[in-house]
Amino acid sequence: MRLVLAALALALAGCSPASTGVAQSAQAAAAIRPVSGLEVIPLTVISGGKRLTFKVELAKGPIEQGKGLMFRTAMGADEGMVFPLNPPRPAGFYMRNTVIPLDIIFVGPDGRILNIAANTVPYDETSLKSAGPVKAV
Repeated sequence: MRLVLAALALALAGCSPASTGVAQSAQAAAAIRPVSGLEVIPLTVISGGKRLTFKVELAKGPIEQGKGLMFRTAMGADEGMVFPLNPPRPAGFYMRNTVIPLDIIFVGPDGRILNIAANTVPYDETSLKSAGPVKAV
């Protein structure tokens, strides 16, 4: 498993969008990531009857989302970043100034994974797009 992007960030390997649901835990942790100053919350992915819990930074606003995971040199196996989008809309991300390869996971309005841009190429400025409207990346 790998984590998300610049996004979002979290990582999943071999997950089917049709069989995977994503749900945010009701209890948000009161932690702040020193490197970004962003709130860290738990995020649970349910796949094939398994619950996987991640610690994700919450990039709520345009400034946080614009920076994403740029310039980061490392991430833990259970870490990522989530970009909530309200209202849901098509989204695109690129890897400008992003040092580590990431999996960008696009979450549809129903909470299921819509598509994944897996193992993205650091520094690549090719737009990686959602397959439709998403409520989070």
